[in-house]
Amino acid sequence: MHDPSLANRVVLLTGASGGIGTALGQRLLEAGAHVACAYGRHADDAERLVAAGRAAGRQVVALAGDLAEPGVPARLVADASEALGPVDVLVANAGFARAQDYPDVDLATWDTTMAVNLRAPFLLAQAVLPGMEERGFGRVLLVSSIAGFTGGRIGAHYAASKAGLHGLVHYLAPRVAARGVTVNALAPALIERTRMMPAAPADAAIPVGRAGQPEEVADLALAMLANGYLTNQVFALDGGMHPR
Repeated sequence: MHDPSLANRVVLLTGASGGIGTALGQRLLEAGAHVACAYGRHADDAERLVAAGRAAGRQVVALAGDLAEPGVPARLVADASEALGPVDVLVANAGFARAQDYPDVDLATWDTTMAVNLRAPFLLAQAVLPGMEERGFGRVLLVSSIAGFTGGRIGAHYAASKAGLHGLVHYLAPRVAARGVTVNALAPALIERTRMMPAAPADAAIPVGRAGQPEEVADLALAMLANGYLTNQVFALDGGMHPR
């Protein structure tokens, strides 16, 4: 797959060592992009993605950083730009999920959830959007969750952080659209082979009869990134459980 809008583009992908992140990284590399694979933990998974990209002739680097730290987003953008060139595409996929019912959510959990899931994507976008506007091309994709629509199962802190991403999309997208930059979000649910998947309902409760796969998230993400007329949208990917 060599989409002309992504070939040779520089991508900063966060959460690159998770199940969805690995699938996203593989699809981006297949599309001809050069990818900075940012991760917080599980360095081996990120390094395997880097090795696969280099074997395919791509420019690809692994960047470590804890997105709960306020200075890390800007540093990741700077490091990606130094290694690969200005960032053309941001895929903010990293997330933090600690399942807690609302009476049990402590301040540390709330703050970490908001820092990783909402503050970091904003700071990343804030760092890359001016350059994208100046160059006349850019793609920002925030990976949200169906919990941003429904409340979900993980907790109030998680749902609020993901709903905040939707508001961020709707604020940013119309302000950069005329300069060739799109801003969207993708909200999956019940995706297998991910570390933060909550206890799933019986497959019979999912209209398609099964949980989703990381590759299916990645396929939709690539379609969204390749479409210059698509912006200011939040797409749900949940097997038909929550029609909108």
